[in-house]
Amino acid sequence: MAHAATAEELFHDLKRMPAIERQKFFVLLSTNAFRGEDLSHEELFGHLSGDDFTAEEAGEYLEVSMSTFRRYVASGKLQPSATIGRNQLFSVADLKSFKKARKTAKG
Repeated sequence: MAHAATAEELFHDLKRMPAIERQKFFVLLSTNAFRGEDLSHEELFGHLSGDDFTAEEAGEYLEVSMSTFRRYVASGKLQPSATIGRNQLFSVADLKSFKKARKTAKG
C-alpha cells in the first residue's frame, strides 16, 4: 500500500528542495490547482462572510493604499464595525458591498 505524505513531511521536503525547484513547484501548483474549476466568489471566500478585517486587511481587500482607505473612513464612506482600543475592524460584508459599488461606478 502506498504511503501518503503528511503535511509536515511535505513541508520538510519542500524546505530541502533547491530554491529554483521550489519556485517551479509553486508555479505548477498555482497554475494547476484550480484548473477546470469555475469557483464563484462565494465558494472561494464564503467562509469569511462573518469575519472582520483589520484596516490593513481591508485596504488590501479593496486594493487601495492605506491613505486612500483612511480617506474613505474619514469621509464616512466606510464605517468600522467595531473598535478595540485604537484598532478598527471592518465587516467583510460591508467591504464586499463597497468594493462592488466602486467597481460598478468605474464601469
